Formats: sequence, structure tokens, C-alpha cells
Amino acid sequence: MTDQSGSEGTKRDRAAARRRSLILEAAVMCFLENGYHQTGVRDIAKRAGVSLGNLYNHFQGKHDVLAEIAALERAELAPILDLLGRSGAAPAVLDRFVTAYATYLAKPENVILAIEITSEAIRKPDIGELFVANRAGLVAALSSVIGRGISDGDFRENIVPDETAHLIIELIDGTAYRAVLSEIAMRSVLGGLKDFIMAGLRP
Repeated sequence: MTDQSGSEGTKRDRAAARRRSLILEAAVMCFLENGYHQTGVRDIAKRAGVSLGNLYNHFQGKHDVLAEIAALERAELAPILDLLGRSGAAPAVLDRFVTAYATYLAKPENVILAIEITSEAIRKPDIGELFVANRAGLVAALSSVIGRGISDGDFRENIVPDETAHLIIELIDGTAYRAVLSEIAMRSVLGGLKDFIMAGLRP
């Protein structure tokens, strides 16, 4: 007789992972539609189609859901970080990064979530730390590209890579927010954004 306990355990694990993912998706939709503070755990459970008890089996509350969303953001940023890690001339790598990051940020759902999360991160330091860590990873990778550009003579010698990386990311953030709020297609402002960034970097 074959022991199927391992198979049953795997099935349970897959089912639990699907429920967890469903709860996270429901939470994101609730936060987008109603805002973080206007959303209760009952709203999330109802949207996900699970019982309140089932939700608490996966998350202790909204706070833990938001922490998990921070982890998901890290995963979504991975391909963008990968762009910064590729070889090639620094200006070309930076150009690809600006396109990818601006396009990612300019999705309305990402702008709304970023605003909701930022306000909560200010109130809750542990949430803030998670999202600051995500930003720090971007800054470090971009700073490395800028440093390489300085060494190769593509960028000015008197710029500070870390501070410049912060400023570039903040500029992309602001442009994406403006594009969404003003209902402007990111592609229509992307060229000007790149020109402005490069003008500040080139010798």
C-alpha cells in the first residue's frame, strides 16, 4: 500500500498558498478602492471569499498583509534591479532603467498603493523599514551604474552617486504620479524625463 501522506501534504500546501495569494489580491483591490484605513479585515475576507478565521490562519491582521505586499513589491522590482546589474555603457543601462521603472510606476494601481503605503509607513516604522529596504536596493544598484559612468568618463566627476541615485528615483516617482493624476500617458513625457536626467549627468 502506497503512503500518500506526502502527496496530501503537498496538496494542502498548494491550497494554502492559493488562499494566501487570493487574500493578498483581495486586500490590494480593497486598498485601491477604499483606502488602507477604510478597509477592514472583514472586507478583505469577503472579497477573497474566505471566512474571517481562514484569513487569520494566514495573517494576524491588515498590518501583516501590508508587510507581505512589501515583499511582493520586492519581487516586482527584481527585473528592474536585473537591468541595473547588466553590463554595458552606463548611459544605455540608465536609459533602460528609467524606461522600465517609470513604466512600472505609472500604472494607476501602483501610484495609489504607493500613496497608501507611504502614509502607513510613516505611522508604522516596521512597515516603513520594509519599503525603505526596497528603495535602498534600487538606490544601491543605480548608484553603482552612476559610479561606473563616472569612471568611464560618461558622467561628470563631481556628482555623488548615492545622492544622485536618490534624486533620479524621486524624479521618476514624481513624474509617474503627475502622469497618473493628470491622465497623461507616460510615453509622452518619458523622452523629456530622460533628457533632463542625462543633462544633469553628462560632462
